[in-house]
Amino acid sequence: MIRHRKGKGCRCALSAMNYTRRKFLFLLGAALPPLTSLAQNRAPTIGVLAVGVPDPAAFLAAFRDGLREQGYSEGDNILFEIQSAEGNASRLPELAAELVRRKVDVIVGFQTPTVTAAKQATTEIPIVMDAGDPVGMGLVASFARPGGNVTGMSAATAEIAPKNLELLKQIVPLKRFALFLNATDPFRKPLLEWTQQGATQLGIEMNVMFINGMAELHSAFDAVSEKVDAVLIQPSLPVKHGAELALTHRLPAASPTRGFVKDGGLLSYSANYSEVWKEMAVYVAKILRGAKPADLPVAQPTRFELSLNLKTANALGIEIPPSILGLADQIIE
Repeated sequence: MIRHRKGKGCRCALSAMNYTRRKFLFLLGAALPPLTSLAQNRAPTIGVLAVGVPDPAAFLAAFRDGLREQGYSEGDNILFEIQSAEGNASRLPELAAELVRRKVDVIVGFQTPTVTAAKQATTEIPIVMDAGDPVGMGLVASFARPGGNVTGMSAATAEIAPKNLELLKQIVPLKRFALFLNATDPFRKPLLEWTQQGATQLGIEMNVMFINGMAELHSAFDAVSEKVDAVLIQPSLPVKHGAELALTHRLPAASPTRGFVKDGGLLSYSANYSEVWKEMAVYVAKILRGAKPADLPVAQPTRFELSLNLKTANALGIEIPPSILGLADQIIE
């Protein structure tokens, strides 16, 4: 049996190897930034929460444009985490919780139900909203001093709902109308209150329908088509389908969202949503640069638009008065 003994030569070789390894690790460590630096240099993530109905594509396009104007480009110095409930608002709490688990830097809520879900999910992550009646909904303490972790834009949708009624009355003989409200959207309450005030002032009878899902939208039109002269539809309902059903039932219809008219609705009087959504990007940029939501006053739109669909008017046999046509910011022929 031959035994090999480790002599001095072996020990020297091992020492040299260990020295080389230590030197390599030292140089490697010197070449890499510290972990805190890596954390600081990562691109911030913006979590977007959407109901999914209506399609958030227009919102996302305007929002991304606004971010680019602020110097933020997706995939370059910011990342997006988009969660859509695909029309099922009951999924919003779990989707909001998922954004919190993923530790996004800001949550952007498109429409009131998303902001409510996000606020319930976190009191720490900043939330930038597109919501109606944020004070009445308990999302912020006040417009000037929102407090907490929520700020952003109020689209004044409830406040301008009566204007849609007023314009409808100038276009068609309007004695009674149906108000279709989203049964799963907490914003239905202020929208109902403002619309009721407007109807009372205009001397119009109101028939309220609470809609939960696409199937109920069908049955709601069937129920009122012979009883009312027009329909007013809450924007968080499937407005594209609502516009189609209104035309099928030969009912003039309005909704305080511009997209409704593009989808075939007769009329909409609403905020300029492109400006609202771009302004939300300004809020996000300020927060990413260190501002606190509690210190950023909630803003309201400064421009409102009247949109008309003449193709729909012709299909319904309605002649739009020249005085109304002259007020329109957008006419679809």
